[in-house]
Amino acid sequence: MKNLGLYIFLGIVVLLCFVGCGGCNGYNGLVKQDEIVKNKWNNVQSDYQRRADLIPNLVNTVKGEANFEKTTLTDVIDARAKATSIRVDPNDLTPDKVQQFQQAQGQLSASLGRLLVVSEQYPTLRANDAFRGLQAQLEGTENRIKVSRNDFNDAVAAYNVQVRSFPMNILSGMFGFKEKQGFTADPGSEKAPEVKF
Repeated sequence: MKNLGLYIFLGIVVLLCFVGCGGCNGYNGLVKQDEIVKNKWNNVQSDYQRRADLIPNLVNTVKGEANFEKTTLTDVIDARAKATSIRVDPNDLTPDKVQQFQQAQGQLSASLGRLLVVSEQYPTLRANDAFRGLQAQLEGTENRIKVSRNDFNDAVAAYNVQVRSFPMNILSGMFGFKEKQGFTADPGSEKAPEVKF
């Protein structure tokens, strides 16, 4: 008898969920939001790939400067290899995997930043049209990455609101829709950088 009461209760809850939230429309809404998040994630990866594709040209252009610091170039090449080796499946956007991806991309950003700072010491390199063009493309790509990350975070927020809202949270739990992790700021980025002259 106890089991019968439990089954009746669960049946009523399921029925109320389907009636209260539009049943199939609720499920289809979750699927739609999930697909939007996946698409935005793919856009993020595409923009990071664009940056990774520009790096070999930048490195080869910089290599033309005979005295350029080899360790800086090696750091950029190594960071690019690590960043491009990490792939996160849009169907499995766990907080750990997003963090691992973000960390590898952050290391690449730091290496590129050092490369551009060191390049300031080489006037002939700075005057090189190829270097200036690549530098401008990298700046544009960094802006694209920022926009893609923001779009991804917006899609994740909309999805998470739908997954967590009542009564959709019951339906999402039944069908395995879980909260997703967006991008967060790098540790220490809340502190303003110190500028010294």
